[in-house]
Amino acid sequence: MRNLWHNSFFNWYTLATSYLSLNVAVFLVMLSFFIGIIGFMLIEDYTLFEAFYMTAITISTVGYTEVKPLSSDGQLFAGIYIILNLGVFAYALSAFTSYVAHGEFFRKIHRNFIEQQINKMKDHIILCGYGKYGKEVVENFLHHNIDFIVIERSPAKIAEIQERQDKIHYVEGDTTHDDILLLAGIEKAKALISALGDDTENVFTVLSARQLNPQLNIISRSLHPKTEGKLRMAGANHVIMPEQIGGFYMATLVNKPGAVDFFSFITNEYESDIGFEEIRYEKLSKKHQGKSIKELRIRELTGANIIGFKNQAGKYSVNPGPDIVCTRGTSFIVLGNESQLQALRENFGLQE
Repeated sequence: MRNLWHNSFFNWYTLATSYLSLNVAVFLVMLSFFIGIIGFMLIEDYTLFEAFYMTAITISTVGYTEVKPLSSDGQLFAGIYIILNLGVFAYALSAFTSYVAHGEFFRKIHRNFIEQQINKMKDHIILCGYGKYGKEVVENFLHHNIDFIVIERSPAKIAEIQERQDKIHYVEGDTTHDDILLLAGIEKAKALISALGDDTENVFTVLSARQLNPQLNIISRSLHPKTEGKLRMAGANHVIMPEQIGGFYMATLVNKPGAVDFFSFITNEYESDIGFEEIRYEKLSKKHQGKSIKELRIRELTGANIIGFKNQAGKYSVNPGPDIVCTRGTSFIVLGNESQLQALRENFGLQE
């Protein structure tokens, strides 16, 4: 019986609060002010200022003296006006209390603060989806102090982001909607990662992002191999299939466990300080552009090694010869530890 009463009360409270709207409350208060001002001006021939003052003290029931003695018609109007405003005041108070009690007031302040921070960001990365892969991406970005914004529509996951100790910028909404991408500053972003759990949503997100920013570097997750072509047609620069990569690793571990373990070690930044750097022609300082591997003397100056070369067609060659030249549209892939890569950036004017 007690549980039945409790559930009935809870259902009644939920139904009651669902009808409370802060916007409606504000509208009713403003309408009440308008009616009071017009009424006192017409009935008592008050000026606009006098009518406003009289309306204010009548609604607030502070008991100040009237501007002028009220006529019988004015007293009747004031009495009815006070009774009606008791309901308006009760509704407005309930709506505001519900707004604060449910946390909407503070959430709105928090969202406004985040939007202000997002408006200041430039050359950031937009991450669509805070699922199991999105969370891994977030940890990597935080580790490298990379500016990024998460777009997520799930209230539960948004609450999870809000509860983190790390300050993560986020936008709550559907990534397939242009206005949400614009809110995340896609026009000023340098890259977008679509890590959603549905291929259709990934395709629409990539398509919208490409239309809004033609220069954007877009990386998308794909669950099925058949979707890869569609994602590339939609505008994705890179398509990643995590399940396929995981399967390849497991199969390779059977015949070449040592090679896979070594690769896993050098790509795990939490266990190893070994990393990769791509030296694009456009990132090199002018005095280094158009020079061969021999002329650049990267190993001699930094200790890092060039392990790959990407030509203008996007094809890679491993362990390129010393006479290979980095020209427009090409790049070198360099392997080294953190100190070597830092020396590389400093010696060749690369931006981290």
